[in-house]
Amino acid sequence: MEKDMTKEYSNGEITIVWKPSVCIHSTMCWKKDTGLPEVFNPRLKPWIRPEGASTSKIIEHIKKCPSGALSFYYNDTAPESPSVISNTRIEALANGPLLVYGNITIKDSQGSEIKKSNVTAFCRCGQSGNKPYCDGSHVKHNFKG
Repeated sequence: MEKDMTKEYSNGEITIVWKPSVCIHSTMCWKKDTGLPEVFNPRLKPWIRPEGASTSKIIEHIKKCPSGALSFYYNDTAPESPSVISNTRIEALANGPLLVYGNITIKDSQGSEIKKSNVTAFCRCGQSGNKPYCDGSHVKHNFKG
């Protein structure tokens, strides 16, 4: 899969944007208890079907995406940055990443800075191939913590 590939799916009102290289496979978008399986279903092709639910329900679920791999824009306006969370909050997911909600600046070991907003998932298991970010490796390595 091409590293910076982006896929878009529209229901006419909004366009759902999916960046597979950012996805940590949390399953929050499609699992029955937390997700919206009538829109997000990895067993189907395409796996995103925006006609499966109302625009407001889709937006509500996209905003819960812990990696930011899912975002959206309204079709009557140009794509813009996702809505920004004003208060910073940190949450450790059981057996998963550390989620940071809000506006943050990440400085790498070479001094380069990257600005992130909404939700950023950081690796806690030490196995990610995309450190400091989570890439879902905790599942494969049965991380507990």
